[in-house]
Amino acid sequence: MKKSIIYLGVALVAFVNVSLASNSVQNSFSNGKVVVSTFNTSALNTAIRKGDIETVKKFIEYGEDVNKMSNELTPLMTAARYNQAEIIKVLLSNGADIDAKNEKGFTALRYAELSNAKDAVALLKRN
Repeated sequence: MKKSIIYLGVALVAFVNVSLASNSVQNSFSNGKVVVSTFNTSALNTAIRKGDIETVKKFIEYGEDVNKMSNELTPLMTAARYNQAEIIKVLLSNGADIDAKNEKGFTALRYAELSNAKDAVALLKRN
């Protein structure tokens, strides 16, 4: 009986860990000793981070807002941060605001500079 309970407990812990890992939720909190941090971002920003230009185009085609903040970043800021030059071109041609600032006062160009994303910096300076 004890072994069954232990196995069930281990299975439950493993299942919860997999469930939490698959969710995209960014929150940091502390209960005194343990700090838990998870990640919350839009599907568009996730596709941008991965460099999936076709998915980015589909999201835009289906009406995704190219200026919507997600986890304090617009899609253009995300593309700049991850040096996704081709995606930056797509976003700009679809109305992304190059001068948008987040709560920290950072623009897409600033994120590109902080990330040493040379292609993104060059492209954003031209526009």
